[in-house]
Amino acid sequence: MNWKIYMKKLTHIGIILDGNRRWAAKRGLPSFEGHLEGLNNLKKIIAYAQKRGLKILSVFVFSTENWNRSKDEVNYLMSLIESFFREEYEKKELFRKIKVRVVGERDRLSQRIKDIIDKIEEETKDHKEMVLNIAFNYGGKKEILGTIKKMISQGVPLTEENISRNLFVPDIDLVIRTGFEKRLSNFFIWQTAYSELYFPEKYWPDFSERDLDIAIEDYNSRQRRFGK
Repeated sequence: MNWKIYMKKLTHIGIILDGNRRWAAKRGLPSFEGHLEGLNNLKKIIAYAQKRGLKILSVFVFSTENWNRSKDEVNYLMSLIESFFREEYEKKELFRKIKVRVVGERDRLSQRIKDIIDKIEEETKDHKEMVLNIAFNYGGKKEILGTIKKMISQGVPLTEENISRNLFVPDIDLVIRTGFEKRLSNFFIWQTAYSELYFPEKYWPDFSERDLDIAIEDYNSRQRRFGK
């Protein structure tokens, strides 16, 4: 059979930031230290992805399942993420040319977090260099269900094309998951139907700019057929 080889240009990378707690445990540190180091690393990777000319970066920072962790850890994560949003909003450096979208459910978030998210999204809405989607209190199944319910209420025909158009983010070309796990864990499960998957054997705080280069090189070496 004469298979035609397709290679889609790398436009959209999704990253599941996994392994912060295990990174800390390996070093005899409290899990909070792992989350802080993971956040600092996220800032570096966002800046580097922008420098490399990536058009869309989607990162998974807090899932709907993460509420099942201890109250102390959840409270710390909420405080850490709020501080991150507020600091970057005030400094106006990291997001200076990046359009930021925070996707997920907001009903359980504090009003303070919702307010700062609204400010960041409003201030960056016209930025063109890169789109940063931050999946925060996000679950893939809930996104699909919510999208379909909204489409039905608005009388929009339920077609694959219409569903894709109404989801939070477009299809993802490459998914990177750190932390030695090899699953998607409810991360944009519609948009990753044809994604290339890459699992570096590193915890998230150890994932470097060079590791991102290697992941992109690996993607570019693959042959994508999309069933054709």
